[in-house]
Amino acid sequence: MRVRNEADIVACIPSLRRYARGLTADRDRADDLVQDTLERAWSRFSMWQKRGEIRAWMFGIMHNAFVDRIRAQRSRPEDNAGDEVPELPERATQTDRLELRDLDRLLQRLPSEQREVLLMVGVEELSYQQVATALGVPVGTVMSRLSRARERLRAEMEGREVVSKIQRVK
Repeated sequence: MRVRNEADIVACIPSLRRYARGLTADRDRADDLVQDTLERAWSRFSMWQKRGEIRAWMFGIMHNAFVDRIRAQRSRPEDNAGDEVPELPERATQTDRLELRDLDRLLQRLPSEQREVLLMVGVEELSYQQVATALGVPVGTVMSRLSRARERLRAEMEGREVVSKIQRVK
């Protein structure tokens, strides 16, 4: 692996850590996810087709590793004890720390598909195309998931009930 490519991978680490922390809501699990992502990237670097940014490729690897972990946890439900998110977030206006905690809890309540897109676009500032490439979905799906995630997050933050506007035509 060339030095430039190694530097590009290392430059992705802060973004990967932020994204992993948003996905897992736990610092230790986020660090484990980042480590798994980096191991997979280094061991499979020859598979990168260099058609896009390495950053999008890395986020795709992390997405797949996260999905693999979710699937593995479903087969071991006892590992999830105590991970439940409360029904309603605690609203606090005194300190940023409390508001950030509430936002994190609300993010965790979003469906994982919506949370992933919201974090990649909103926090990591990836383009819709980069997110679509990383997740292996069409750009329209990214836009739809992002719109639903923003609306749901907005409604939850305002204390409103989330109403689905999707209607079956046939």
